[in-house]
Amino acid sequence: MIGIAIAGTGFGQKVHIPGFQAHPRTEVVAVYHRDINKAKAIAESHNIPYASDSFADIVALPEVQAVSISTPPFLHYEMAKTVLQAGKHLLLEKPTTLNVGEAKEIYQLAKAKGVIATVDFEFRFVPAWQLFAELLSEDYVGKLRLIKIDWLGSSRADTSRPWNWYSEKDKGGGALGSLGSHAFDYIHWLFGPVRRLNAHLTTGIPTRIDPVSGESKPVDTDDNCILTLELADGTPCQLSISAVVHAPRTHWVDVYGDRGTLIVGSENQKDYIHGFRVWGSQAGKPLTEIEIPNRLIFPNNHADGRISAFIRVVDQWVQGIERNQEITPSLREGIYSQLLMDLSHESHQKASWVDVPSLEGFISN
Repeated sequence: MIGIAIAGTGFGQKVHIPGFQAHPRTEVVAVYHRDINKAKAIAESHNIPYASDSFADIVALPEVQAVSISTPPFLHYEMAKTVLQAGKHLLLEKPTTLNVGEAKEIYQLAKAKGVIATVDFEFRFVPAWQLFAELLSEDYVGKLRLIKIDWLGSSRADTSRPWNWYSEKDKGGGALGSLGSHAFDYIHWLFGPVRRLNAHLTTGIPTRIDPVSGESKPVDTDDNCILTLELADGTPCQLSISAVVHAPRTHWVDVYGDRGTLIVGSENQKDYIHGFRVWGSQAGKPLTEIEIPNRLIFPNNHADGRISAFIRVVDQWVQGIERNQEITPSLREGIYSQLLMDLSHESHQKASWVDVPSLEGFISN
């Protein structure tokens, strides 16, 4: 069994703890929270042996071989360094860090220490997306002509939702960090690298109430992101992201080629993993749903789809640890997602297109 320590107890309690406890090769042995009473309460409710308000102490435990981090993004870099310097394996939530320089540094540290690190890019492990990827690789659509992606959610649409770190750009908040980080990863996975991009970011709800002071505080993070990407092969890709709209089609990817059309999409507002279906058409025939084969279906489906996908991420990570082999996605993919986010902010500030360097060239510089 691989002993796991948990840092980050919001998403960590909802997804990471149940996911690790459901996996046959992992055991949650320790939990960190900056408030010791909360750490103890979480440990007690989930039957976790150790609880601490010292992250370094949790990482140093001999029972801990690997650490899962799902804290807010501004804490990722220092926490990841602590884990890797201790020679422990790392599972990191996205966005990887606050900037690509930090992401590159922890990637190089993981390689130097010979540990296995992964980023929770769970769309790579969702059955419908896996089918979608297979069909693309089998040249179902032929030569790509246009990619259109809409990821439209209402998680921040309520104006009474309080101000927190998500409202602060310097803390890694915003829709580009929470959703764009995933989109940039799956664009790279499904369609290859990006040559250049143009981004326009807006704040839909400019102020929120600070729950501590009761005062209205400014929000400087993006609620809406409109991005145009040109892939390395020249294919145009339009990406629209919002966290403040009530849209009937929450997450939709349309791919058009010279031979056909492929679509993966979900109308499930409550769960961004469950509910995805795949449709296709070729040579002018009507669009029809394509059944997901049993070999791709989650073997044990959880009511919260994020747990089902997360267990597959964990499974890949565990295999990498047991074989001592780098896996995909690793922190390398985390660098690329972070690079595209950084360049999106740069493009928005300059109000112009920016070129994207190759990942290999960026890492070797």
